[in-house]
Amino acid sequence: MARIAVIGAGMGAMAAAARLAVAGHRVVVYERAATYGGGVGRLTRDGFAFDTGPGLLHLPAVYRDLFVKTGKEPLERCVDLVQVDPASSHVFADDTVVALPNASRAGVVQALDEAVGAGAGERWSDLVNRAREVWDATRRPLLEEPLRADPAARAPLGRDPYPAVRRRGLFRRSAPVTLASVAERELRDPRLVALLESHALAYGLDPRHTPASATVLPYMEQTFGSWYVRGGMRGLADALYERCVARKVEFRFGEEVVGLFEKDGCAAGVELAGGAVAEAETVVAGVSPGRLAAIAPGAAGNADVPPGRFTVCLALRGARPAAAAHRTVVHGPDRDAELAEVFRAGAGVREPGPWRYRPTVTVLRPDDPATRPDDGHEAVTLTATVAPHGQVDWSDEATAASFADRMTDAAEAVLPGLRERVLWREVRTPADAEAATGAEGGGVPAPVLAGADGRFLRPGNVTRVPGLYLAGGFAHPGGGLAHAGMSGAMVAGLIVSGTDWRGSE
Repeated sequence: MARIAVIGAGMGAMAAAARLAVAGHRVVVYERAATYGGGVGRLTRDGFAFDTGPGLLHLPAVYRDLFVKTGKEPLERCVDLVQVDPASSHVFADDTVVALPNASRAGVVQALDEAVGAGAGERWSDLVNRAREVWDATRRPLLEEPLRADPAARAPLGRDPYPAVRRRGLFRRSAPVTLASVAERELRDPRLVALLESHALAYGLDPRHTPASATVLPYMEQTFGSWYVRGGMRGLADALYERCVARKVEFRFGEEVVGLFEKDGCAAGVELAGGAVAEAETVVAGVSPGRLAAIAPGAAGNADVPPGRFTVCLALRGARPAAAAHRTVVHGPDRDAELAEVFRAGAGVREPGPWRYRPTVTVLRPDDPATRPDDGHEAVTLTATVAPHGQVDWSDEATAASFADRMTDAAEAVLPGLRERVLWREVRTPADAEAATGAEGGGVPAPVLAGADGRFLRPGNVTRVPGLYLAGGFAHPGGGLAHAGMSGAMVAGLIVSGTDWRGSE
């Protein structure tokens, strides 16, 4: 039995902790905050409940595997996991509305043909079919195996596997193939372009500079479905925490790790605020790059601060209509202005003032009695991808309030008369996320992608310091609930089986 110290109680770190405990190790988790779950947060007030992190789960098989491997009770006995249908509804800038059924290729084709025009569904389906080739080429090396340290072994992941590059005469060889160029040339209709690009934007990716392999994002959602945990997605974090406790993982909340304790150049424990040292044979860090650099300088390279998530929680009077979609994306009318504001690299800090664009807003309206005090009320959550704290001063109350107003205006397309229904609202900005999780700028990391010479890869799970491993959204294979769970599986595999472990067959 080895002593293992885990820094942080996010989803990836807890996934690793549960697996390591089952393997017979003594695992202690040190979390600077008062609770677990990282960005999977929850706001409750006056009988209303809201998710302040991810609103849906894709690739639920990741957590099914985790719960099977760590105990007798499968995932569905620990949480009430349900498919959302339609998977999403979309309101485009020209007021076109389309509802896309969950995990139904034929249904999506029909819905797009009816809403956008004949042939639209086929063009979208053709793109998703090509995205399947991306999935087949990258699933194992990106999602099931640790990232190899050898540059030669990584080199294939720097090449974009999207087949349009080699099979279709759409692009000059010298031109970079991006998600935006694929959308423009293969989908053509601005509504289909907006549909494709919205998947990237939701993960904090700029479609103008993101490789075409990002087409795998809508492929995964359309193929494996969209899932919701009744009571809110925080329930998944609750279930994982309870599984860790049942496997005798020890949690120490309010204990901040300030340094890595080393012996002979290897990780040998953690240094806590106040000066105490907790010795361990192995250390797993589930923290952001900035915190990692402060704890273990030189353990991993620098990383850009990704965009953040702005959340507006609305407590509404009036019942939720039975026909309302769980998730509706209201697309912004000015794509160029929105992307310029969200991805402000080199633009300096935005000065307070009127917002010059209307954001793309995701409206979440779960049909879930646990989220509202009674059937005469409704809990609605609005989310938008925004520039991180620092590029915008999200701690400024006037700036946050005016942006929340903009989001509420956009949501009127789904909820007419919304403002008259509001009992109260609360906002969660990237500044709040930074304070709660310690992530610089409150940024939300994106999943790994192949292509672009490896610029969309994340730091590997094995670090330059022997005995120190990385888990969670800021490490391979990147952000998102499913990817965090994958990172935990990889770290556990590496620690239990050795650094030559390459995943299960």
